[in-house]
Amino acid sequence: MSLRFVLVLLCCLAGAAHAEPASPKPHKAYLTLIIDDLGQNLPRDRRVLALPGPVTTAIMPDTPHATEFAREAHRAGKIVILHMPMDPATGPYAWHPELPIEELEKRLNAAFKMVPYTAGINNHMGSRMTAQPVAMAWLMGELQRRHKFFVDSRTSAQTVAAQQAQKIDLASVSRDVFLDDERTEAAIYTQLQTAISLARKQGSAVMIGHPYPQTLAVLERELPKLKAQGIDWIDIKQMISLRSNRAMAGHGKDGVYR
Repeated sequence: MSLRFVLVLLCCLAGAAHAEPASPKPHKAYLTLIIDDLGQNLPRDRRVLALPGPVTTAIMPDTPHATEFAREAHRAGKIVILHMPMDPATGPYAWHPELPIEELEKRLNAAFKMVPYTAGINNHMGSRMTAQPVAMAWLMGELQRRHKFFVDSRTSAQTVAAQQAQKIDLASVSRDVFLDDERTEAAIYTQLQTAISLARKQGSAVMIGHPYPQTLAVLERELPKLKAQGIDWIDIKQMISLRSNRAMAGHGKDGVYR
């Protein structure tokens, strides 16, 4: 072996020892967006349909345009869900803890009739109602029977809705970030960035917003930028499949809802 070959070999080994390690591939980050409280104002709500991606339209049954907008959203290829009023919400469809199961069923049937093409439901308000184990267990069984999924809006830390869904392996998912509790563009932008950071950290994030002018302005401006930021915007059914009914860290422990 020549001296020159040995020197070249040593140089190569030294270079390899000091080479930068290969960068790990970045984890996938997924976002899902639900817009609540639809059906009240057609021109406003149509801005939601124009958002550049698979937004889920959550339509309230007791709004003047519930049926018409559900049809429009379906024609536009958007997933429609029933935004079911629950105590402390009021109105003819609202669920309350003191109501018997028969009345809850009657109101649910009437709500589904008002909002056609529904793939699932999420709760409108519901901080008292989603804390009721018996009613939530009945609801999840009923949704299973109807082949519909459930989204827990998590309007209360006391919710047992997702927990009851998980017990029977009903297709379901829970909200991570509310975008617009504070109705300013600055605050909504901050919440969107929070959702993006959470998606990067845990792999996915479920956002819920409302058709406020400030929310729509931020979404129209920022959502087209997601792809360049390495974020995949997926629909709610894909998110349910991705999470496989497991609770995120903010909702439970070791995948189990508390």
